[in-house]
Amino acid sequence: MKDIVNNHIVRQVADLAQQAGIQAYVVGGFVRDAILKRPNKDIDIVCIGNGSGIKLAKLLANSLGKNKKLSIFKNFGTAMVKTRNYEVEFVGARKESYRRNSRKPIVEEGTLQEDLNRRDFTINAMAVSLNKADWGRFIDPFHGVEDIEKRLIRTPLDPDITFSDDPLRMMRAIRFATQLDFFLFQETRDAIARNKDRLSIVSKERIAGELNKIMLAQRPSIGFRLLDETGILDMLLPELSALKGVEVIEGKGHKDNFFHSLQVLDNIAGNTKDLWLRWAALLHDIGKAKTKRFEPGVGWTFHGHDFIGAKMIPGLFRRLKLPLHDKMKFVQKMVRLHLRPIALVENTVTDSAIRRLLMDGGDDIEDLMLLCKADITSKNQQKVKKYTQNFILVEKKLREVEEADRIRNWQPPIDGAMIMNMFDIPPGKIIGEMKNALKEAILDGEVKNDFREAYEYILQKGAELGLHGKKNY
Repeated sequence: MKDIVNNHIVRQVADLAQQAGIQAYVVGGFVRDAILKRPNKDIDIVCIGNGSGIKLAKLLANSLGKNKKLSIFKNFGTAMVKTRNYEVEFVGARKESYRRNSRKPIVEEGTLQEDLNRRDFTINAMAVSLNKADWGRFIDPFHGVEDIEKRLIRTPLDPDITFSDDPLRMMRAIRFATQLDFFLFQETRDAIARNKDRLSIVSKERIAGELNKIMLAQRPSIGFRLLDETGILDMLLPELSALKGVEVIEGKGHKDNFFHSLQVLDNIAGNTKDLWLRWAALLHDIGKAKTKRFEPGVGWTFHGHDFIGAKMIPGLFRRLKLPLHDKMKFVQKMVRLHLRPIALVENTVTDSAIRRLLMDGGDDIEDLMLLCKADITSKNQQKVKKYTQNFILVEKKLREVEEADRIRNWQPPIDGAMIMNMFDIPPGKIIGEMKNALKEAILDGEVKNDFREAYEYILQKGAELGLHGKKNY
């Protein structure tokens, strides 16, 4: 435990606690991560005695001077001191009891043992003494170190009571298993499956927070497999659950789109930490359950699953209390466009198709290409090699066409007001028709993305319609 007791903030807390006659212990995640050799900037200090946590927090804040922020939560008997490198939370040792219809506990002053009893998992129920009499003593009543060695997530007490009391702990169990690449102890896993309906009393925002932490793990598929195995996935993301399974008709089967989606998620997680691009990877095929058809002589089809999937995103985000602004629109856009680069790979890469992709992708084109490359999950290495090489070609063409034509985030060089002025005509259907014709001509390469050429083109289109325009650029 040398890494803990030698930490300069911990030593400062210990010195202040001893001067004030307060019993103090480092507990929880900071102890766990010191054993795992993982970085952790959150230090939890448990103090024995009513009000002692807030008192010790004030002492630390005073000793640190200006480079800190002190927050006191008097109703909860807790306080937090934020420094440039650490967040130190102080609480009094407590015991908790719960009502059936709420995850808000009735809190009473308790002993260190009672405080450790209430912890969620054995790996978080370890402590180190900061007291002079037993300085640095390691306290591990539930064999947390042994569970770390075995890579197990297990509750200190009866898991049914633990999860029924605070159902969010079920999500936390799966999140820790994902982040640490640990296993759920069998009794813990079974208790989650039995108590999953208790998640109904937890706010959607708290659940979304845990989902996002799972999503940001090194291998997020671990968490989604566990959500599926415990029955929670059906409750939270039925659209994803609906992709499970392989159906065979006339000897023809399709891939399991659930496991494919998890593979795409892991693939993209190896290349980006962007949370919303990871969400796009997980959800890119959610339209397939609604569009799955078997066509005799053809096989399984999923026509329009990109469009249907994109339409499903707002409702899914709203239900999960995920953000409905630009983040949701980005995910929706990725789902809607994810087949476009693949279609280019399979066909001849024309400049016209590239221009259209650049216009629709805009500033997100690199993210779209990253998603499409992650979508290659074939076990046929020759096929993977072919698609990868073709994507490199598409990316090269994207750069060349963008450099020449400046189509990304395209705005027409001639707008509706200019067209009305050119021909001295009022607003009407003809304006939209000419604007659309100009857009198609530029995308097809008939006209350069240039004001002078666009002006000449509009004059010509007007003449074809019997309009006389002003030739003054």
